[in-house]
Amino acid sequence: MSHSLLVVHVQVHVKQEHVDAFHQATLANARESVREPGIARFDVLQDAEDPTRFVLVEAYRTPQAPAAHKETAHYLTWRDTVAPMMAEPRTSQKFVNRFPEDAGW
Repeated sequence: MSHSLLVVHVQVHVKQEHVDAFHQATLANARESVREPGIARFDVLQDAEDPTRFVLVEAYRTPQAPAAHKETAHYLTWRDTVAPMMAEPRTSQKFVNRFPEDAGW
């Protein structure tokens, strides 16, 4: 029996003075994250009306992939680098992929 991709939306609110540094640190993390075998996509989105707000869209191929991602050097570097940049704690919401089919990712 197959399982569907797990898609996680991470909501991040960054202090105004850290927007550029957060953006750069997050791009570095995303570029490495998409190379992980368990990650199908890792999108970095910035709010068009409020540039201090970002959404990370992370699509994981297996139930184990999120935990594996959190053990990588690039994730740990990102986590520690951006922690003081946050205007409030980041939040996440988990989704099950329904369309497109997982193979389309």
